Amino acid sequence: MLTRAITGVLFIVTIVAGIYFNSIIAMGLFTLIVLLGIDEFYGLVKKSKEIKPIKFLGTLAGVSLMIILGLLSQGEVQFKYIFIPIIMMFFIFIVELYRKKSAPFVNIAFTVLGAIYVAIPFAMLFDLGYYSNTGILSEYSFQIILGFFLLLWMNDTGAYLSGRFFGKHKLFERISPKKTWEGSIGGGIVTLALAYILSIYFTNLSLTNWMILGFIIAVFGGLGDLVESMLKRSLNIKDSGKLLPGHGGILDRFDGLLLSVPFVYSYLQLIS
Repeated sequence: MLTRAITGVLFIVTIVAGIYFNSIIAMGLFTLIVLLGIDEFYGLVKKSKEIKPIKFLGTLAGVSLMIILGLLSQGEVQFKYIFIPIIMMFFIFIVELYRKKSAPFVNIAFTVLGAIYVAIPFAMLFDLGYYSNTGILSEYSFQIILGFFLLLWMNDTGAYLSGRFFGKHKLFERISPKKTWEGSIGGGIVTLALAYILSIYFTNLSLTNWMILGFIIAVFGGLGDLVESMLKRSLNIKDSGKLLPGHGGILDRFDGLLLSVPFVYSYLQLIS
């Protein structure tokens, strides 16, 4: 329990500090997470005898995707450079052609999936550092990114406590036997409450948009948790990794983020 608590505190401090100071540190932090997350994903799927991803090329494609999209957000590179990671992903097909594995397109699919599944959500989240409901910002702001993490953590905590004390009706027993409807609803309520508080101090978004973001995160953050549980269950694995003592791996800690960020990002882009 002590190890879990210490790890949790250090994890939160690292994330908050990395987001808060400036865009360079935030981008470096996200790139490191992407690198570790992709590596962890390939390590997971390789435990299946039928899946042999091209780890090096997939990791390189995912990390370069994160870096180039991050530089695009900062206006440091032109859009044409996005073709670098795209070409890498198509090069995966050619490499697999020469590997002579029994399930080549399964290998290709999981290699590309690992890069996209981890890199794109973090690149989208970083880009929100330059978003405001009054227009695109010329300078980086931590408000929406930090607000996103706070809402996500509040949803997880609220769901856990509500499920522990009030949980009776199973939410998705086939995938995650411990999750309940009461937990999900409780998590959603406290997430919306925090969204209201954030709207007072973080003015890059209006109250309405913070509340909508809270709702999106409560729904898709929970679904992201279930998706990662589905992956682990299909591979007969309990934790995605052991990088964070007492908390599992990178994918365990960011599962809700990986699915909810694309929906949050899409919503904010559609209303801009």
